[in-house]
Amino acid sequence: MAFIDEITIHAAAGKGGDGVVRWLHMQGKAKGGPAGGDGGRGGDIVLEGVHDLAALGGYRYEKEFKAQNGQHGGNSNKKGANGIAIVLRVPVGTLATNLETNMTIEILEEGQQEVILKGGMGGYGNARFKGPENQNPKECTLGKPGQVADIAFTLKLIADAGLIGFPNAGKSSLLNALTRAHSKVGAYPFTTLDPHLGDFYGRILADIPGLIEGASTGRGLGSKFLRHIERTALLVHLVSAEQEDVASAYRAIRNELDIFSTDLSSKPEVVVLSKVDVVDEETQERKLKELARAAGKEVVPLSVIDDELLKSFSDSLSKTLAG
Repeated sequence: MAFIDEITIHAAAGKGGDGVVRWLHMQGKAKGGPAGGDGGRGGDIVLEGVHDLAALGGYRYEKEFKAQNGQHGGNSNKKGANGIAIVLRVPVGTLATNLETNMTIEILEEGQQEVILKGGMGGYGNARFKGPENQNPKECTLGKPGQVADIAFTLKLIADAGLIGFPNAGKSSLLNALTRAHSKVGAYPFTTLDPHLGDFYGRILADIPGLIEGASTGRGLGSKFLRHIERTALLVHLVSAEQEDVASAYRAIRNELDIFSTDLSSKPEVVVLSKVDVVDEETQERKLKELARAAGKEVVPLSVIDDELLKSFSDSLSKTLAG
């Protein structure tokens, strides 16, 4: 199923069943007292969190959902059955916004269930209206309509570590090397149009779409990129040794994070000089020093084709995530 992180559907909760006018049937009497039952409640529209990032893709072609109406009341004060709810499964990390009320619900855990549209209340049967001055009421009430709205789903990935950096910094190759996630790799801008995830010893690594200057104002993949790293616990910032000015490349990405969100820019960060195999040892040392000065921290040299460097980085990342 395709990865989709934004989609809008239309949903309607069920209408409540009507209350009814009914009478007890008593032997030897034309009719007994009031015995009309209440209507059942309409079914709700419910969201449920699942660990399936492709779950929103199921709503590409089916975008109309309606829960079951409540049943009408019956004889002998019998209440109508409640309508059956519709459960919409969404990935953990989804924000669901009722576009009629602007109410937003956040799904953060697997199995979490939240009612986003409530079914209508059932109407009252005539038995409800009996009183000292009204022994034989003939009134009842209709069921209430359920809530109806367009619902916008927006997914924000929740990952243990997010690989960030300019396009072609080597993020996809690193994810593949660490997790065998088979993320698409290519030497051209915007290689990764969607986030790819991999399992790294029980931790989730996310290869986030490549960032360019101006992303915080909507250029390129813009806020679509930045939104996906808001909930990432650790940033792994890759700067390619192919960059002529590694310090400027690092600062450009950090600037986009700072503009977008101070919470985002304050996340823990591991800085990596990637693709060190494409430069000689002297150039590598110079760029490591330049990048370390810009980042204000130690920089890790890395090449996915160097088994020793890759294992060292993998071990270090595993310890960092274990915390």
